[in-house]
Amino acid sequence: MESLPLDLLMFAALCVAVMTGAPIAFVLAGTAAVFAVIGWYLGVLNFNLIGALPTRVFNTMISETLIAIPLFIFMGMVLERSRIAEDLLRTMGALFGGVRGGLGISVTLVGALLAASTGIVGATTVTMGLMALPVMLRYGYGPAYSSGVICSAGTLGQIIPPSTVIIIMGEVLASAYQQAQHKMGNFAAKTVSVGELFSGALLPGLMLVGIYILYQLFIGYIRPELCPALPREAAAVDERDGNGRLGAKDVFKVLFPPLALIIAVLGSILGGVATATEGAAVGAVGATILAGMRSGRNRWATWVAVAGVALLFFLAARYDLRLGRPNASAFDQNMLKFAGVVALISFLSLAVIWVELFRDRILWASMSSTARTTAMIFTIVIGATLFSLVFRGLGGDVRIERMLDAVPGGPNGALIAVLVLMFFLGMFLDYVEITIIAIPVVGPPILAGGVDPIWFGTLVAMVMQTSFLTPPVGYTLAYLRSVAPASVTTQAIWLGAVPFVGLQLLAVMIVYFMPGIATWLPSRLF
Repeated sequence: MESLPLDLLMFAALCVAVMTGAPIAFVLAGTAAVFAVIGWYLGVLNFNLIGALPTRVFNTMISETLIAIPLFIFMGMVLERSRIAEDLLRTMGALFGGVRGGLGISVTLVGALLAASTGIVGATTVTMGLMALPVMLRYGYGPAYSSGVICSAGTLGQIIPPSTVIIIMGEVLASAYQQAQHKMGNFAAKTVSVGELFSGALLPGLMLVGIYILYQLFIGYIRPELCPALPREAAAVDERDGNGRLGAKDVFKVLFPPLALIIAVLGSILGGVATATEGAAVGAVGATILAGMRSGRNRWATWVAVAGVALLFFLAARYDLRLGRPNASAFDQNMLKFAGVVALISFLSLAVIWVELFRDRILWASMSSTARTTAMIFTIVIGATLFSLVFRGLGGDVRIERMLDAVPGGPNGALIAVLVLMFFLGMFLDYVEITIIAIPVVGPPILAGGVDPIWFGTLVAMVMQTSFLTPPVGYTLAYLRSVAPASVTTQAIWLGAVPFVGLQLLAVMIVYFMPGIATWLPSRLF
């Protein structure tokens, strides 16, 4: 009995249990608990290992990096419920609707903007499914083609920063990289930050958007019946110039606020001005300001908040505003007081906006959704942490390391094997479980072989994004199925996703053979 491969049996039991439809967090924890008892009974698992669980959970809960998750989720929920995405889609549709496949291109571009604003795959897919799918079907787009465009646009939140996948991966990959460096005898290695991963994923994400658009233009040329150009009257928006056309002012009013928010969040992180958590705080505040602008009430509070936040950015970039410095000069103390006054005025202005958003039922709904989503993510993290502990205790990490060493082709062969494994895991598990369970196990031996951690993390994120689109269990397909009309069959959704799975695998191959796409920007910024 002691020779049973309990680690492999444990993983197989997890895959079977996931298919039952039970909550994944409890499946992870339950499977781990059962096999922990079996391993203890057979004498192959030291039960004292489970005593490390409270410490690991506590360290996870107090991680400053992971605080960015609820902040980014809140930012996305506010943008979704304030109907900013609806304005974006209507404007983009008016801009590109006259081109064959133009409505699909507008969906892809809005999906990219929402990905860069929210980083939440489910919210983006459901929002686009509710708004864009009926319009695409109404104007003659094929059901399968429409579904594929929307699902692929929804998955961009996996790779385009800020992404919750990359935030969680940053925490785990940093630990795996340090383990790999220690194994190689380097005990003074630098760590990997979320900002570096963000910068590494940015160009591949934009490249993927370009591939989607080129594909849609190609389909519009060879199969115009699948994605016809919209009639002139269908490209109408609420505001137009004197000639009945979409005016530059209208486009600016709709596009500038979310673009400014994206630049503020990503620019502060990639520019080294703020950490990912601080950038997420900027995004949460910026989203409430955008929602306040859209409500149209108390505009004075909105502009005071905008001016206050901009002034605080300027002060933080120019002066040392750290509190508690014993040797601060009189000038620095005066600047601290001035910054405090500006922060107080900004807070009061934001409070006025929050009251208005609360009355409009935007703030409370966003906070409730954020709390539920964050609780779900961290519950999964706790279950995955327990699973990882037991899996390691049963020798699973040693077995996988030996398997990777036996793969022909050296580090490159092992990397390909890991990416294939991640692809298949993504059909059954969510990105949180894959990140927490798989990367700590496969990461150290891969990175110890000299693989660049930014390149590795970007490839893993892209592969997990691909698995989100892959039938039959692709999560994005399930999100769209939950809001699609009955006329769009599940088979049509699956068929529509297949070409985009091929496009994403093409993007993975490009990044694999051209690592500079993922490593060039981090090397310049960091």
